[in-house]
Amino acid sequence: MSNIKLSLRNLTKAYGSHVVLNDISLDIAEGSVVTLIGPSGSGKSTLLRCLNLLEPIDDGEIHLDGVDISLPGLDANPIRRRIGMVFQNFNLFPHMSVMENIILSPTRTLGVNKALATTKARELLERFGLGDKADSYPDQLSGGQQQRVAIVRALAIEPEVLLLDEITSSLDPELVGEVLDVVRELKASGMTLVLATHEMGFARDTSDVVCVLDGGRIIERGHPSQVFTAPTSDRAQQFLQSIINSGRL
Repeated sequence: MSNIKLSLRNLTKAYGSHVVLNDISLDIAEGSVVTLIGPSGSGKSTLLRCLNLLEPIDDGEIHLDGVDISLPGLDANPIRRRIGMVFQNFNLFPHMSVMENIILSPTRTLGVNKALATTKARELLERFGLGDKADSYPDQLSGGQQQRVAIVRALAIEPEVLLLDEITSSLDPELVGEVLDVVRELKASGMTLVLATHEMGFARDTSDVVCVLDGGRIIERGHPSQVFTAPTSDRAQQFLQSIINSGRL
């Protein structure tokens, strides 16, 4: 049996009277790719932000390697070093070069020697086809290149889990492929990945587990072959049929 890296138990999150996540339980195996799909507003991004402790939960538990990381008052910074996150809008510092963006967290937060951090950053840039961009600034890069830099920046702290929140949604269609290729490479390397995406073909072909969210609940979960071809819940069937009808699958 695979080791469970992350485990969610009865996770609930609300903003005032609006319940965004409703009693979510989910096990994420080490080295697996778990993909969250569902209509806009279904809770996918909020779930990722809760896993990264960017949002406090109202009820339930989040376990990392069997340890509850959702306890009130817990220092979130050591957890965020283990659970990296990449956002849809890159969030690169425009006044810093690519290299400066990447080594900022390892040197400032982790205390890594600057020369060592720079060497590691160059290796990551080469690995993802950005070896000649170290001295460039974000506004000199395409959207796809900026997103790849954002992924490299998240990897520079050597996280055990990487969360990817709609990382292609801000990109022109022709740039989506180069970013998804990076995710495929990360999967091949054995990284534990949890991603929210609207790229249904990619979710079908790359995921180990697909979860369909609606109204803050997981209404369907399973292997992509089951979820995409024979969903059991009426709402999941309706959602996936709308995806098929729109030509996105």
